[in-house]
Amino acid sequence: MLKKTERLSLVEQVVIQMEQLIENGHWKIGDRLPAETQLMKEFGVSRNTLREAVGGLVHAGLLESKQGSGTVVKSSSAFGVAIHRQIEKSSVMETLEVRLALEREAAQLAAIRRDESDIEAMTKSIQMCRSASEKGDVQEFLQADILFHKSMVKASHNTMLERIYEHITEPLRSSIEEVMMAAEDFSYNGEIHYELLEAIKKQDVQAAISHVNTYINGFREKIELIQED
Repeated sequence: MLKKTERLSLVEQVVIQMEQLIENGHWKIGDRLPAETQLMKEFGVSRNTLREAVGGLVHAGLLESKQGSGTVVKSSSAFGVAIHRQIEKSSVMETLEVRLALEREAAQLAAIRRDESDIEAMTKSIQMCRSASEKGDVQEFLQADILFHKSMVKASHNTMLERIYEHITEPLRSSIEEVMMAAEDFSYNGEIHYELLEAIKKQDVQAAISHVNTYINGFREKIELIQED
């Protein structure tokens, strides 16, 4: 027998509306929320209801109360906060295994679904990687490399996969930088994913998966060596 649907409380309704304003970009990370009186008027609620809703979002990690600055937006989504909290509790290897799962799925979907704009975006990021490698610029290379992976995930045309991947980008960047800085013989050119791009262009699913497996396993070996030292 179906249970009767429970009606949301006023606090829950305000929380949902505020989450939507944040996720839609109406309030961006770093923005200060309007004054209490203005928010009370906009949402049509009492001061206590508003404060309870704001308190819930502070506890969830979306908002942050700063002395002298009021309440500011700390994160763009509750989902992102939850992912980051889990990553903080996880090892580098666990994060790497999640990366492998996400990128392997993204690669095979991209090989099937990519369009010309996807190919253009990935090609541009590969060119940026090549330019950074020629200059030996670590930060520029990292930025271009992350851009390539995000472009590949976007080419999967799976919005949920893209959203999840977006939230592991920063710890992913940190792990790559750690390897690059620790490995004296680090090869920039060897880390540019020419073959993966070609596999996706040719819509060769198995080749795309194989290339992801290869570079992730190579990365895993480098991290193990660093940890041993």
